[in-house]
Amino acid sequence: MKTLYAAMTLLLLSLPLQATEEVLQFDNETQRRLYLELTSELRCPQCQNQNIADSNAVVAVDMRQKTYDMIMQGDNRDQVLDYMINRYGNFVHYQPPVNRYTLLLWLAPLFMLLMLLGIQLRRRRQQGAEQAAEHDELSTDTAQAATLDAELDKLIEQYRSKK
Repeated sequence: MKTLYAAMTLLLLSLPLQATEEVLQFDNETQRRLYLELTSELRCPQCQNQNIADSNAVVAVDMRQKTYDMIMQGDNRDQVLDYMINRYGNFVHYQPPVNRYTLLLWLAPLFMLLMLLGIQLRRRRQQGAEQAAEHDELSTDTAQAATLDAELDKLIEQYRSKK
């Protein structure tokens, strides 16, 4: 029992040793903020929809290291982004530029909204036409019912008068 207790204690004490975290030294707080901003803004090419700050893929680790190196060399945000985009393509940036290749990407939500509004307007017109037709049909049915009631009343009167 003592050995089980000792093994469990060692296991629990060794858990913090497994958690490793990058410890990066920056010259000032501005560099640290720039690094954090860039790593959350750059997308991992391997993980598809995960930024390089959260990804443990080899390419993400390399991109984080290159971002750190460039910041420590004094490169600004635009220089780092330009390097990453030139190396990995527009895909690595969560905010792609507006150009002829990405124009559809930027305009697709607007086209979708316009299409949905058009569909909604058409449905409302159809519903209005159907309601008007139902109303006309109902008023026609009411008029026919009144005529039939009048005829029925006449027939009943004729039947009663014969008796």
